[in-house]
Amino acid sequence: MPSGHEMPVLGFGIYMNYMPMPACHAAIEAGYRHIDCAIAYRSEEDVGQVVRECGVKREELFITSKVTSRWHGYRDTLLAIDRSLNKFDIGTDFPTLPSPYLLLWEGWIKSTLGSGRARSGRMPRLQAWRALIRGRNEGLLKTIGVSNYGIHHLEEIKDAGLETPAVNQIEQRTIVEYCKKNNIVIQAYSPLCRAKHLDDKVLVDIAQKHNKEPAQVLIRWSLQKGYSPLPKSSQVERIRSNAQVFDFELSDEDMEALDALDRGAGGATSWNPVNIK
Repeated sequence: MPSGHEMPVLGFGIYMNYMPMPACHAAIEAGYRHIDCAIAYRSEEDVGQVVRECGVKREELFITSKVTSRWHGYRDTLLAIDRSLNKFDIGTDFPTLPSPYLLLWEGWIKSTLGSGRARSGRMPRLQAWRALIRGRNEGLLKTIGVSNYGIHHLEEIKDAGLETPAVNQIEQRTIVEYCKKNNIVIQAYSPLCRAKHLDDKVLVDIAQKHNKEPAQVLIRWSLQKGYSPLPKSSQVERIRSNAQVFDFELSDEDMEALDALDRGAGGATSWNPVNIK
């Protein structure tokens, strides 16, 4: 990574898993060393407990968390960093983890007047990014990045004269080339399209050819594209299966056939604010 830290290329997602400890333990037992969580998932305490209990050296675990839009702004983001560290409760060893803390852009933040939700924008995002840089410089964070950032969001960071994020966690491929050109690592959430297309004939045929599951083929496609996929599941067998993707390789023909399935923005499985200003 641009930060100088190594990131396990296959991550484990826990979005919408409100009791994630069994799944996280199963993931670590299956070989995952990269777990993706966020303030909004309400999972930091559970992930911290898994880290303490799992028996794996902390420096081998790569734990991502994300500060959501409601915490945007310099002061609020600094408070969010402190909150996350306390929630993880991994003690003074936490800063030694080669872990990213991402600035998550969902399009909304809490109103500064406390009267509900107000739309975020350029200044709150830049202030939050400055806070992440400070947290990294003070040794609280190892790697910092963003999530759901489109090209114009990344350009506003550049225009402000601030350093480029090391990571961008996204679903859609519309800004892949920009990220590659600017040395930004891509973490791919929803790499399985929330299981909506696992019965697609093209995908099923490729899976049968390699004696693999369709989900494994999708994860392998992400890996061969150079992404860091974050598959998620609460089922132990599926968690194990999703990690068994390093013993086969998709051909150029396979990759082209899968590329052709891309539906662009219409194929997104979640609302993605990459085009919102």
